[in-house]
Formats: sequence, structure tokens, C-alpha cells
Amino acid sequence: ELRFTPSGAAVAKFTVASTPRYMDRNTNEWKDGDTLFLQCQIWRQAAENVAESLTRGMRVMVSGRLKQRSYETKEGEKRTVFEVEVDEVGPSLRNATAKVTKTARQGGTNTGFSAPASESAEDPWASTTSSGGGWATTASEEQPPF
Repeated sequence: ELRFTPSGAAVAKFTVASTPRYMDRNTNEWKDGDTLFLQCQIWRQAAENVAESLTRGMRVMVSGRLKQRSYETKEGEKRTVFEVEVDEVGPSLRNATAKVTKTARQGGTNTGFSAPASESAEDPWASTTSSGGGWATTASEEQPPF
């Protein structure tokens, strides 16, 4: 869910489910453990990128900070929730493929989704001559060496 604050900052909120699997030695079958649901949020340009790129049910990888928040319900019950303040998120390539399109950076911190427009000067893959590091591509190489 993508929303905007009154000041115009984008924030995307989504839930990630993590279900551990284990081998039941008695039945020799894989079984699902208890599912953990975590509320996640990501901000600014990365939030817009998430809303445009990811869909419900898609397998993703998330990196960020786990935060604990306590509150009291209207009925006076104390509750504690765990949330993830997301730094990076992307599709899992375990059973899928993805094509990445870089976006122009619009200030702020680099969230991993955006890249400066002049990145080709820093990008060893964009070079057509060897830089001595062994990673630059040549005109005859269209794929990375691994």
C-alpha cells in the first residue's frame, strides 16, 4: 500500500510472511512450521519503486531493522508488535527472473533502488576497456565473466 505524508514523502507498507519448512523424519515429508507475519515499511523513492515493482504473493527478500513497538488498545490491553523498517527489498530469484531498470536518484540517501545518472563512470560493467581489475567488459563480451 503506497501512501504519501502531508509533506509529500512516499511510504509503502506491506506484510511479509515467513514460514519455516522442516523435514518430518517420521513421515519423510516436508512440513510447514508456524508462519511469522511482519509489518514492513519503506520510504521515499524506494517506496514508489516497491509499489511499482512488487505484487501481492511475490516471493521477496527484505533487509532492514527489526523494531519493537508497544501500545495500549482502547480496551486497555497492552500489546507489542514487531515491525521492519526496510532498507532494501527485491524479488527473490529462486524461482523467477527479473529485469532491473535503474531510476534517477532524487536526493536523500541511496536506498539501493536508485542510481545516479552518471553511474557509468563508476560502473565497471559499463566500461569497454579493461581497468586492471579483471571485471570490466570488452566490446566482444556481452555477459559478465561468471
